[in-house]
Amino acid sequence: MRRSYPGTEFCVDIVVKGRKTEVPERFRKHVAEKLNPERIQKLDAKVISLDVEVSKEHNPRQADRSDRVEITLRSRGPVVRAEAAATDAYAALDLAQEKLEAQLRKQHDKRYTRRGNGRLSAAEVADTVPGVARLNGSGQPVTEEPGDAIPTTRIGSLEVQGEGPLIVREKTHSAAPMPLDQALYEMELVGHDFYLFVDSDTKMPSVVYRRHGYDYGVIHLNSDEASSSAEPGAGAGGALGG
Repeated sequence: MRRSYPGTEFCVDIVVKGRKTEVPERFRKHVAEKLNPERIQKLDAKVISLDVEVSKEHNPRQADRSDRVEITLRSRGPVVRAEAAATDAYAALDLAQEKLEAQLRKQHDKRYTRRGNGRLSAAEVADTVPGVARLNGSGQPVTEEPGDAIPTTRIGSLEVQGEGPLIVREKTHSAAPMPLDQALYEMELVGHDFYLFVDSDTKMPSVVYRRHGYDYGVIHLNSDEASSSAEPGAGAGGALGG
């Protein structure tokens, strides 16, 4: 059958056929009413034909899925196919139609997104994406007012702007000087890979740490004024893994 709509140039072929089963004329008319081509055209304007194939499973054990309907949509784009099975052909048609329209809606949304619809203007980006510079309609940076200055938080001797980096924990421990072997024992006792202590032999703040295999390393911090002439960045912070 061929359906057309007055006042439009849109028409589509709807072909209903049975595979190893007869298709009643009543069901054919129901298909023509159910698969409204005008509604489908809103999701795929290039649709040419709709093929509906009905088949029946005669196995009593599959009575709940005895009737199967497969809908094939042919257009100037890719072929879209959906199928479903139910206790009767009418219910299977409903399920297959829902699947078909879901696939068409998904393809339609993809095309809509690729065309760039819904893109934000430069002035709207700052309201949607946090942390970016504010731009006016011409794409020029907008100067912030004094009241919009980034807040500064002071933690000890550290000043933090905005939301980070932020010190979330700070602890102070009493440390009795101990020899190196005692520090190793304490490290193994707590199950850590390093242990901070005051060396009783050198009187220096020190850290012992686990190296590869069964080896250990130790770092001493010399707080003498002579060490202040060292180059910036030459501290022990990056030497723990050595």
